[in-house]
This record gives sequence, structure tokens and C-alpha cells, in this order.
Amino acid sequence: MARARVTKISEHIPTTWEETLEQFITWKKAQGLSKQTLDDYKRHVSQFYKRYTDAFGSQPHQLEKWLYEYFADNIKPATYNNRLVYLRAFYDWCVDKTGLFIQNPLQGFKKRKAEGRVVQHDEETLIALINAPDKKTYAGLRDFALVLLTLDTGIRPKEAFSLLPDDFNARASELYVRAENAKTRVSRTLNLSPQTAKAISELIANRPKEWRKATPIFCTNEGGSLTRYTWGDRMEMYSKKLGTKIVPYDLRHSYALGFLRGGGNALALQRSLGHTDLTMTKRYVNLAESDMKEQHALASPLNRLLPVKKRVTKL
Repeated sequence: MARARVTKISEHIPTTWEETLEQFITWKKAQGLSKQTLDDYKRHVSQFYKRYTDAFGSQPHQLEKWLYEYFADNIKPATYNNRLVYLRAFYDWCVDKTGLFIQNPLQGFKKRKAEGRVVQHDEETLIALINAPDKKTYAGLRDFALVLLTLDTGIRPKEAFSLLPDDFNARASELYVRAENAKTRVSRTLNLSPQTAKAISELIANRPKEWRKATPIFCTNEGGSLTRYTWGDRMEMYSKKLGTKIVPYDLRHSYALGFLRGGGNALALQRSLGHTDLTMTKRYVNLAESDMKEQHALASPLNRLLPVKKRVTKL
């Protein structure tokens, strides 16, 4: 009786950076990462290798030289840190799964300290923005509802673009952010003010009947997916109209600060924003506390009841 022939299938080692990246993305996809995160990996890895076309397969010292040059760009700390996070994860995988590298060429690189960018807009500006969209058009009605939603909940733009009609509970005035659409992969329920719930209800009511439940609540005129770029362009259009600069994420910051100044607590804000812990939330807490200190110094009743006498300096 002939013995069955057993063939050992060896792992295929990629020969180009494109093939390596493709295998890496497939591995990351199996871990359940969001499409946005996968796209960010593709963008950062591709950006480096398209600039340094001979980097793949080069000697370690030459690759390190190009990486040093790449990270020496005059960029903001946040951009530097993003490059580091995505490329270091890519090279970690290369070391562990492909054997292309003995060690990570970015080993020892440290993140730069970046000050959190929190932009504050006054109430007059925010009111003007709310009133800017032309609600007689579908795009204007959509923009109006999206602005209200972000100022009311602090939802991330990408999370908002993924919302489906079934995620909206008009009777309970709630929105459900699914785990697969949340940046942190943790689902959460957002409570809505009556004004926001009404605006979303009107937006859904004005959708073409042929659009199915799979069409996102916030979409293009044709029912396509809204992206951070198209939404950024819309916000830029309104910014020019108002004579000020407002980017989509500013609305998230405005919600967080307004929530705290209105009496909301930090834990509730953390859950609403979808932060995994209080580290990020503390940025807003510190700003709000600083604001309260200034307001106290300005408005304390003791300023009138027991005014501080100015000290006379002798000449």
C-alpha cells in the first residue's frame, strides 16, 4: 500500500514592499480593525516607501538612514507620532512574521510630547454655524442635523458617518454607536436633546423611498458614504461664510467643554466621548477648571463686598 505523500507548505516571504504591506493588512484585518485604521496603515507605510523607492531590501544601515531623514521632517508632534505608531507596528510584524528584519529599525524611537489641540469657539460662532446650512436642500438639512448631533453628543465624525436608521430611536431620543463602528471597538448609547432628535427625524423623513435601511443616516445626495474629507470641505465652506475657521473636530471639543461648564461630570463625559479612560478626558477637565478659575476671579461677590485694596508703592 502506497504511503500518502505529505507536502509541507512553507510560508511565502514577500519580495516587494507592496506585497509585504498587503500581507500585513490582511493580518490586521483578521484582528478586526476598522477600515479607517487599515487605510491609515496603508497610507503611512506607502508614503515612506514611495518617497524612498529603494528602501525595501536595502541594507539595515541604509534603511535606518532613510528613516532618520523621514522622521527629521519639520512636522507637528502629532504627525510624527502617527508616523511612528503605524510604521513601528508594520516593522514589528515584519520581524515576527516574515523574517525580513532581525530587529525593528525604529526600535528606540520615542514619541514626541504633543499638546492636545483643543479649540474653543464662542457661543455666537456656534449659533451662526447652526444657522448657516440651507435646510431647504437635502445637503443643508443633513449638515444642520450633523452639526447639532456633534454639538449635542461629541460623536466622532467617522462614527457619525456609520450610523444607520436602525441605530436611531426617535421615541427614546437615543443613538446607538455599534462596536464595529466605534473607534475603541466598544459600543455606546448616546442621549439626544429634543432639537437633535427632531432634526435627525426630519432628515430621515426626507430620504428617497428607494434608499434602504443600509444607507447611512448621514450620506451624500446620491446615498453614498460621507467621508471626513467631504465633511471637512462642507465645514470649510461654512467657515468662509462665517469668516472664521471651524473644522469638524472642533465641534467635539466644543461639546466637551460646554458639557463640563454646564455642570456635567467627567465620568459621564468620558462615556459620551467614547474614551477608554479619563486620560484624554482630563484635557477638557483642566481647560474647564481653568475657565472656572478665571470666571471666579472676575465674578466673585467678595469683589464687591470686600474689595482688595490696591497697594501703594513708595517712590
